[in-house]
Amino acid sequence: MIVDLPSTNTVTVSKRLVSLRDDVGAMALGRVLTLVIPVDEDRVDSAIDIANDASRQHPCRVIALVSGNARGTARLDAQIRVGGDAGASEIVVLRMYGPLAKQGRAVAMPLLLADSPIVVWWPGDSPDDPHTDPLGALAQRRITDTAAAARPHAKLARLAKNYTDGDTDLAWTRVTLWRGRLAAALDQPPYESVTAATVVGAGDSPSAYLLAAWLGKSLRCPVSISSAKAGSGIVSVHLERASGPVDLVRPSGNLATLTQPAQPDRVVALPHRGDAECLADELRRLDADEVYAETLVRGLPNVARKNGAAT
Repeated sequence: MIVDLPSTNTVTVSKRLVSLRDDVGAMALGRVLTLVIPVDEDRVDSAIDIANDASRQHPCRVIALVSGNARGTARLDAQIRVGGDAGASEIVVLRMYGPLAKQGRAVAMPLLLADSPIVVWWPGDSPDDPHTDPLGALAQRRITDTAAAARPHAKLARLAKNYTDGDTDLAWTRVTLWRGRLAAALDQPPYESVTAATVVGAGDSPSAYLLAAWLGKSLRCPVSISSAKAGSGIVSVHLERASGPVDLVRPSGNLATLTQPAQPDRVVALPHRGDAECLADELRRLDADEVYAETLVRGLPNVARKNGAAT
């Protein structure tokens, strides 16, 4: 069910949510958090689709804040989606015009679920310091996506400088499967130290840099990153050991080849992770991600760039 409320206010939206909940049987007690999404008009539909998919694992109230033209008189247009049009969530889309366009926090606050965690996700470019952003200051969890930034690696550096517990990044979540495959490969004989590592990834991929930073922190070895063509994501990881190298290579598609000394090559599943899957992962936890913090703040500055890798 979709209900449009043009030229409205948050009191009316809140009352309509209550009446709709009674009509369709959606229970507030089933919502585990409020997900707030500051988003541009051109991204709002895709962001809602992603949140809708993620909410099937984490039923929540989704509040999409869309800033319109800041000129003219103040106006709030709302749209409420419940039932089959909202998956496991209640979705409220708020389009703000005039002076309201810069008052996302004030507009969202009356619609936050009481006594429930608040998560803010920026699907586009995000503040350099999410914790001090008016919306970010409300949240227990702040989810950015540096892949959406104009200069992803410069954005990573700024996020590292301003890191606060509760910050995380979908660029980090996208490397979870790579981390798992590499950890499993090293958790087999021979148990040797890695002396050097190289990550090959697209110059526009912040995930490649985060993976390299994680390897450096975890293995305590020099790590370098080499650039692949734009849009290719992470292509391969090469680990040097005394008995011979370990290579995990995914040139394209969702399959990778794992090569280790004295073992036959193995083809392993290593799919590209979608935004909905990554967002659902991040909604599972509300505490600080200590591994991400160490990787971002202490690991990233030690990654060496070569072969023209972008910064």
